[in-house]
Amino acid sequence: MSDEREHWYEDEAGPLVRLYAVTGGRAKAQRPDLELTTLLVDARSGARSRLLGPEYDAIVELCRAPLSVAEVAAHLRLPLTSTKLLVGDLIDEGRLHARAPRNQPSTAPDLNVLRAVLAGIKRS
Repeated sequence: MSDEREHWYEDEAGPLVRLYAVTGGRAKAQRPDLELTTLLVDARSGARSRLLGPEYDAIVELCRAPLSVAEVAAHLRLPLTSTKLLVGDLIDEGRLHARAPRNQPSTAPDLNVLRAVLAGIKRS
């Protein structure tokens, strides 16, 4: 079996099991603090998660070294929403730590940039 077909929920024709089966019927993440760049790391290296499912095990394995939510989703080939749900379960269990990445740019707009844009609009 090739790496591309290792996931039990899909084959060449596409998903065999709908994503709500992977997420236990849930469709929306309850953790607004989980962003694309949130870093995840295994909190209890070597311990086994109480949560069942190959995705949970894969996430814990991936997060032995810090990875972002987006990177985990890419490795699992799952949508971000589904990944956030699974990651949230592991955080709630205390299995993963989540932290905002260092050197994350401020989300507040730069007033000088906004003034320059406004000036440019007024000139045109």
